[in-house]
Amino acid sequence: MKVQIEIDCSPEEARTFMGLPDVSKANDIYVDTMSKAMKGVSNPEQLQQFAKQLAPMGQIGFKLFQNFVEGASAASGASSKPSKKD
Repeated sequence: MKVQIEIDCSPEEARTFMGLPDVSKANDIYVDTMSKAMKGVSNPEQLQQFAKQLAPMGQIGFKLFQNFVEGASAASGASSKPSKKD
């Protein structure tokens, strides 16, 4: 037997129904703070230092973030370079 239930509600209604707290104000403050902090980052070394300070999982979290940044810069660098044809 298979039963399928479809509920049509907004994210706020779902959050309230499930008893989860409203963190929209905290999220707004967090995004504003992060935006202000990132405005001062002008090179990869500053970004690396900033990430070390914020890494929630310590060195492991930083390594994951570093791999993400390196992968993104490698992908953008590879796509922006013209290919050489002999």
